[in-house]
Amino acid sequence: MIQITLKYSVLTDEVAFLAIKQDEVEHVNGYLPVFYIHVFFSIFVLLIGLVQLFPIAKIVPRRIHQWLGYAYVIIVVIFAAPSGIFIGYYANGGLGAKFAFIILGILWIFYTIRALVRIKNKNFKGHQRDMWRSYALTLSALTLRLWKVIIVYLFKPNPMEAYIVVAWLGWVLNLILIEIYINYSKK
Repeated sequence: MIQITLKYSVLTDEVAFLAIKQDEVEHVNGYLPVFYIHVFFSIFVLLIGLVQLFPIAKIVPRRIHQWLGYAYVIIVVIFAAPSGIFIGYYANGGLGAKFAFIILGILWIFYTIRALVRIKNKNFKGHQRDMWRSYALTLSALTLRLWKVIIVYLFKPNPMEAYIVVAWLGWVLNLILIEIYINYSKK
């Protein structure tokens, strides 16, 4: 993801994914800056989540965990998810893909805010579970690309049909898997 993000550091509108989004770049006010906000802020939540949620989190001092947590919440709720909803509205693949990305963005905000509320109420387990859900949605950036490669390789579908499928698979399966993990860890 860092490598993909770095492709956009040249700030041109004809690199990578933007090369197929020229209609939006040219005709939708704010599309390009909102796209860049999404790309550059989302990479930070991917990295913050690695530190916060995986075994390394146990060695991170509590105060740093809190500051990184606040940064994660601010980035998701103010920058990454709203920009994702905006560009999701203009997604390729018609209504199926648009709904997938908009619902993803809404759930991303919901679970992130609920995790913050829960930690403020000292509901540590609820906070942890909602952060797992939020990060599962964050990881949709990776899983979408993984599913795209797998589906195209195995089935050779029409590109737009594949895009609709991966738009949903990229996050729905992540949430299902994290719910299985959460329920398993309760036992």
